[in-house]
Amino acid sequence: MGDVIRLDDRRVRRRPDATALGSVTSGVRAEFFFDLASPFTYLAAERVERAFDVVTWTPACARTLRCRAVPGAEGDAEGIVAQARERAAALRLPLEWPERWPAPAPAAMRMAHHAEQAGRGGAFVLAATRLAFAGGFDLDDVEILTEAAAAAGLPLDDALRAAREPRRDGAMEAAARRLLSAGADRLPALHIERGVFWGVDRVSDAVATARLHAAAAGR
Repeated sequence: MGDVIRLDDRRVRRRPDATALGSVTSGVRAEFFFDLASPFTYLAAERVERAFDVVTWTPACARTLRCRAVPGAEGDAEGIVAQARERAAALRLPLEWPERWPAPAPAAMRMAHHAEQAGRGGAFVLAATRLAFAGGFDLDDVEILTEAAAAAGLPLDDALRAAREPRRDGAMEAAARRLLSAGADRLPALHIERGVFWGVDRVSDAVATARLHAAAAGR
């Protein structure tokens, strides 16, 4: 097992959307809803982590949202692959496919829920999605979960215990229902102030909205 995938050396510092992802969103709170089995979580989380100072990382049940899926989004494997490859190329990020994809990753999602409660949600999501979609590793493999937990600074015993706790699934279903009630039909999604933006292509829109809120508040 190698080191957790590190992307800092592979990022291009000035990309077409780099201006929109600056620190001008300072002080605006964001809630990022995600499913770790989705490559779009990986592609969006990298930008969300850099764009916002304060983020709540909320795992949400993709199965609940699929009742309102659209072509090219959740439930359309070929569409997901094509769109993810296009976005990864535009962002100049590596993209690999885990062997079991698009199988769900319930243990990893439960660990993500635990990580957010422990104040390490962002660190865990970044570590886990890099292992999955920059490294091609299976997120429900215990060794991979162990590495992601270690990279996020989570005590291992607590993290592995959380991965075996089905009670956490209810919170993820509730998060998805919240998105449905707001009109969202896919993941990832961002809640910024009073607006919800869903789909990987809307991350830049969310950041632009956050910039307006920050400017209006004089932040």
